[in-house]
Amino acid sequence: MELYFLGTNAGVPSLQRNVTAIALRILEERRSMWLFDCGEGTQHQILKSPLKLSKLEKVFITHLHGDHLFGLPGLLSSRAYQGGTTPLELYGPKGIKAFIEMSLELSQSRINYDLKVIEHDGGIIFEDDQFVVESALLDHRIDSYGYRITEKDRPGKLDLEQLKQHGVKPGPIYGKLKRGEAVELGDGLVLHPHQVLGSPKKGRIVTILGDTRPAPNVVPLARGADVLVHEATFLHELVDTAYEYHHSTAVQAAEAAKQAGVGQLIMTHFSSRYKDLDELTPLLEEARGIFPASFVAEEHKLYPVVEKQG
Repeated sequence: MELYFLGTNAGVPSLQRNVTAIALRILEERRSMWLFDCGEGTQHQILKSPLKLSKLEKVFITHLHGDHLFGLPGLLSSRAYQGGTTPLELYGPKGIKAFIEMSLELSQSRINYDLKVIEHDGGIIFEDDQFVVESALLDHRIDSYGYRITEKDRPGKLDLEQLKQHGVKPGPIYGKLKRGEAVELGDGLVLHPHQVLGSPKKGRIVTILGDTRPAPNVVPLARGADVLVHEATFLHELVDTAYEYHHSTAVQAAEAAKQAGVGQLIMTHFSSRYKDLDELTPLLEEARGIFPASFVAEEHKLYPVVEKQG
């Protein structure tokens, strides 16, 4: 599981950074990719990345401001031309369905794959045998949501030596045991999963927030997460400006990370007043003064999601 930032700027793109889009690569876990927000130019960023639209399975939109969704119509229209013919699910606040339907209808765009648009107002919005995705309302000028992605615990490793002693060779029996099914061997012995499986591997948690001021739902969404992605639009000297525009400072992002007990904080959504990476260093220093495991997101860089320590 890895995070890949396609856009880290707030409001408008700059020569240095594009507007918001974050990919969660889950190739090992389910051979797919999920996208969180899709600002203008996102598909161009994908072309310059190792990401493949053919692997795109789900898109989650945090809110309906243009710097978070104006890239959607183009990406949806051209996805099939890049090998993306599998079904795609799109989640977002109320209004996302009308935006997509009108954009595609007026442009007479043809989509030759199954597109399902799901509007939500928080709560558990997706669950299968591998992942749960929860959402909650934040504090922005319009309804903006954060997403908590929880990977369910995975089966432990098979004890290959013990299986060998029972004469079990690699094949379908391995799969059944990994799925928690008991199997009967040729000699009539029933082998149970707990006899040959190690301890379960704890699932990881990623929290990705939309634009927000400090809000009651931030810490519950982030509590215990291995990685928290939080906007840090301004230095704390502009805290009043941040409040006025319903955004957060690097200090406020770090305070949320510390209170929630996360493993790492990755800050994004930077004001265009901070141009080069060097100009983001003061934000990083402010955050690390409160929460040492803080990072500023760099575009076209992979961030592995590792289980937090302690």
